[in-house]
Amino acid sequence: MALSAITRRAAAVTAGALALTIGLALPALAHVTINPGTAEQGGWTKIAFRVPNERDKDSTTKVEVTFPTDHPLPFVSVRPVPGWDVKLTRGKLPAPVVDDAGDKITEAVLKITWSGGKIDPGQFQEFEASVGPLPKSVGSLQFPTVQTYSNGEVVNWSDAPKSDGSEAEHPVPTLKLVPAGEGDAAGGHADASASPSAAPAAPAVAVANEAENGSDGTARLLAGIGIAVGVVGAGIGIGGMRRSRG
Repeated sequence: MALSAITRRAAAVTAGALALTIGLALPALAHVTINPGTAEQGGWTKIAFRVPNERDKDSTTKVEVTFPTDHPLPFVSVRPVPGWDVKLTRGKLPAPVVDDAGDKITEAVLKITWSGGKIDPGQFQEFEASVGPLPKSVGSLQFPTVQTYSNGEVVNWSDAPKSDGSEAEHPVPTLKLVPAGEGDAAGGHADASASPSAAPAAPAVAVANEAENGSDGTARLLAGIGIAVGVVGAGIGIGGMRRSRG
């Protein structure tokens, strides 16, 4: 009887620990994010807007990403996504901008829209863009994103970071920019395959590497959950053994 009670207690505590661990991890995974989230100032990079479907019954049917106009990106191209239509909207900037090379920019890509496909419940999709050169004078670029569901619901991912450091409800997807040479140390890098002069085969290799990195991140998360559960279970087991011996 004592062993059975200990087993039930261990199972309950372990389940609670697992739920707590997953509960802490999932909110961050459910946000629209940019991957990789860091790139080098002045360089080119290939970024993926990772869009998860957060609804139980409805699908995501359209994604609109707004590009910065205070620090416009001179060159933007996209990778086709099977089943989705993509539109690059170019237009005049609210005010001319002088870039790092001293050139005046009056027009740029203002928005990219993906539509016609769907992201079903429990799934996510990555929408890739090659951009550059990145500005040297700022530490980040923000890309407000609008996610539209099949039931007509619209979610705006545009909330600025809170002053107290806590996470906003719908944080704006942000690309952090670091000085050249610090990309690898910060978890990002200037992607040579994003440059227009790169060989055509290079992007495919880069995509494979990113997929592996994403899998590694998921594996690390699951490993962390397993460790947390194991520690709790071991503690309960040892406590039960001591009580039974006593």
